[in-house]
Amino acid sequence: MSNSTAGSAPSFDPAELIDDPHTVYARLREAGPVHRITGTDGLPAWLVTRYADVRRALADPRLALDKRNARPGGYQGLALPPALDANLLNMDPPDHTRIRRLVAQAFTPRRIEELRAPIRRIADALLDDMAPHGRADLIAAYAAPLPITVICDLLGVAPADRQDFRSWTDALITPDPARPTGAREAIGKMLGYFTHLIADKRQHPADDLLSAMIAARDEDGAAGLGQGGADRLSEDELMSLVFLILFAGYENTIHLVGNAVSALLAAPGQLAALRADLSGVGGAVAEFARYDGPAPLAIRRFPLEDITVGGVTIPAGETVLLSLAAANRDPGQFTDPHRLDITRDATGHLALGHGIHYCLGAPLARLETEIALTALLERFPRLALDTPPDALRRRPSMRARGLLDLPVRF
Repeated sequence: MSNSTAGSAPSFDPAELIDDPHTVYARLREAGPVHRITGTDGLPAWLVTRYADVRRALADPRLALDKRNARPGGYQGLALPPALDANLLNMDPPDHTRIRRLVAQAFTPRRIEELRAPIRRIADALLDDMAPHGRADLIAAYAAPLPITVICDLLGVAPADRQDFRSWTDALITPDPARPTGAREAIGKMLGYFTHLIADKRQHPADDLLSAMIAARDEDGAAGLGQGGADRLSEDELMSLVFLILFAGYENTIHLVGNAVSALLAAPGQLAALRADLSGVGGAVAEFARYDGPAPLAIRRFPLEDITVGGVTIPAGETVLLSLAAANRDPGQFTDPHRLDITRDATGHLALGHGIHYCLGAPLARLETEIALTALLERFPRLALDTPPDALRRRPSMRARGLLDLPVRF
């Protein structure tokens, strides 16, 4: 990615957005609120960097997610088949309102709190497996299997199929340059699996979210989801919801947990303070999300009309990228923003969005991260990094902020 014009912006190497994105975004934020850039795919976009502008834009109904509002030839994001593309990340009201209302009942505070004990059991079992070895890759052994197990339990996916889910999702999050068709193959396998799974759940419904969504699709308001009639899901919408719940539920949590542990191990004083009072973990999760969240950029948006952001006019249909990472370290909003402070009131951070598109699974991601950190720090009081900090490998993506591995000893 490089910049062109919309004010005098500093140049940067695309690799910096993987290795040191916060430094790049700080330079861009200081240089101006909005920059015309060229992405790594060679397509133009507008990047918004300051907290107030990003927050306002996240809730602006003139900025659409529906790709049909994009100018021809502009950046649109990951290409998915129609059966997976009819999801909330590509929808605006009224369809977005209808579908979000249908599935939101599965993510109420009460239902999420009911998952606390099962999530803790999963975390403890993973730590039991790790403990005899004295060291582990915390991503592969803990941060990844925890959310995939929770999401698959929620959807009713059989344990034997969960490793396939991890590999397919990883192929989409971090495509292998040596296998240019890998992401497309993963999409095909997921589509085939979901088709079979939905057919099986129709024949043999169970007490899980997928069975409830199928009932909402097939019946009038059954299983507590939906009101029937116009509120019912289409078959593509049902399939796309399953895909989004799996993909987003896995990706956001694995990065939240991995980035939080990495940040703590790099800040011994903060780690010691948290160990001294583990009741503060829940409150610290917001700071971990602000400090190094899972998504540096919000999902792309397309203006329905010419709009002005930060004094810059952006034409209708062009691609707008809102930098959550830049906004969350804006000194105009957060004091000393480049410092991790587990006692900070990070209320208002934008790591999981804002407005009607605020992450539906955010309460679940927060709970999983709280439990994962609490269980880990209780079990391993001598937890330490098992590799030089500069040897840690980041996912090669400017849109997902996460670690490929996190070697630790305990």
